[in-house]
Amino acid sequence: MKNILVINGHEYWSFAPGRLNKTLFDEIISQLENAYTIQTTTVQDGYDVKEEQEKFKWADIIIFQTPINWFSLPGAFKSYIDAVYEPGLFFGGDAEYGHNGMMGGRKYMFSTTWNAPEYAFNDKEKFFGGQDIEGALDHLHNMNKYVGLEPLKSFGAHDVMKNPDVDKYLAELRQHLKEVFDV
Repeated sequence: MKNILVINGHEYWSFAPGRLNKTLFDEIISQLENAYTIQTTTVQDGYDVKEEQEKFKWADIIIFQTPINWFSLPGAFKSYIDAVYEPGLFFGGDAEYGHNGMMGGRKYMFSTTWNAPEYAFNDKEKFFGGQDIEGALDHLHNMNKYVGLEPLKSFGAHDVMKNPDVDKYLAELRQHLKEVFDV
């Protein structure tokens, strides 16, 4: 696995200018570019659907750098997925539901930013009812499972608006990339 597509799915707003997501996006590239061939997409900058589909076919690994907005992808990123994950190219055929993905042999990783604080996870008494980050992202994992992609361990930066700690997030991201990619 030598080819990585890194996608910045942040949707920019006056209250959320995306500096952290851009910083994490840039850090992912910086940490991996010496060991992997990297292509990138920043959704809000615009894209050509066919070109994006070719990037997915080229990639061994896709990294989705995204904020979690209302427990899912930002609207523009969801529209990107809707356009790029084309039937007959990403999924299709007569197999049992959920077993007709055409992107097999590729892996993906979510690198996410959350307003939710870290303590809201992994505790049955807190908001996510004991779920870890993977459980909270299950619907997004299913989206990628449907097209045949295999998950790598997800990364999360938490409490990013109320208590941002960019140095901590960068250190944790570097450690995460070291564990997942051995860089």
